[in-house]
Amino acid sequence: MASFKPSIPLTSDSAASVPSTRTSGEVHVIMGPMFAGKTTALLRRIKSEGNNGRNVAMIKSSKDTRYAIDSVVTHDGAKFPCWALPDLSSFRQNFGGEAYEKLDVIGIDEAQFFEDLYDFCCMAADHDGKTIIVAGLDGDYLRRSFGSVLEIIPLADTVTKLTARCELCGKRAFFTLRKTEETRTELIAGADVYMPVCRQHYVNGQVLMKAARTVVESHKFKSDTFPEVAAVV
Repeated sequence: MASFKPSIPLTSDSAASVPSTRTSGEVHVIMGPMFAGKTTALLRRIKSEGNNGRNVAMIKSSKDTRYAIDSVVTHDGAKFPCWALPDLSSFRQNFGGEAYEKLDVIGIDEAQFFEDLYDFCCMAADHDGKTIIVAGLDGDYLRRSFGSVLEIIPLADTVTKLTARCELCGKRAFFTLRKTEETRTELIAGADVYMPVCRQHYVNGQVLMKAARTVVESHKFKSDTFPEVAAVV
């Protein structure tokens, strides 16, 4: 019976000559509408990784200054220190090459604002062996792709689609409604401009916008009234 003979001798010398490669990383995507808890889920994962002894770092877009400049902040006030950068390509230089090599996990919040998201995830996960956890909007207020979040789905090990609660009926909300007449795609704001809604209330535009204006006027009335009441008391 003929015996199998490998074309390359499997000796210790030949094995030693094969260059060692870095362990591949991972890419995990957390997406959904506004107020769905994306940042909360991201912070929970980053803190868990850190508690397990892994070196972690957090990045957010320098465009987002709503709650803090140097921290990722959830809508309910939870904070985590971060690097606020205009792009991801500058992270390694700002963080420091030696420190970067020791990093295990990198969190990216508000990922839709980074144009170089795809290239960074490819390099960091495929070549540098990092675990990348990305949180961002999957669509804008027109339900169209927002930024590069959807472009990294083919790179992802896992994808988590979160939902919020419709502000008008309480059902699961998959979409983000803009309550103003502003048409710019990139308009960074909070509950004063956006609300999470279900499909029915998104599609029913006229009724929805009327209800939205009522909510805005109600908030404005409360903010104008309460200080006066407090002053009287």
